[in-house]
Amino acid sequence: MTIHERIHRSFARQSMMATLGASLSGVETGAVTIAAPITGATSQQQGFAHAGLTFSIGDSAAGYSALTLLPEDQEVVTAEIKINFLAPAKGDRLIARGRVIKPGRRLIVVTAEVFAENAGTETQVAVLMGTMVPVPA
Repeated sequence: MTIHERIHRSFARQSMMATLGASLSGVETGAVTIAAPITGATSQQQGFAHAGLTFSIGDSAAGYSALTLLPEDQEVVTAEIKINFLAPAKGDRLIARGRVIKPGRRLIVVTAEVFAENAGTETQVAVLMGTMVPVPA
């Protein structure tokens, strides 16, 4: 099975991503991109994308970037992840670009940058940094 197929199959089993309307928009070795629409159901009281949406797709993009480097008998879970919000998430959708900073056998250091897209223009709204742990599949 290719990395692309593996990530798409795993993503299809994530009910949280389906609930958020998120989709995979890029899969490469060590990097994954996830996008999600900003809707009334995923907005906060001021109309911006809710921090929970930002965090969820950022965490998943970072985690899947780690999974692209692991053998098929392993999965990955988040050990810890930190987020810094940089700007209000205004726009039509969020785009999270996850990538591996340092792969390892026991710990994989990852990051994700999240952008709000509004009429084709992207504004960075958050950055995440964390550690993923390989676990048996």
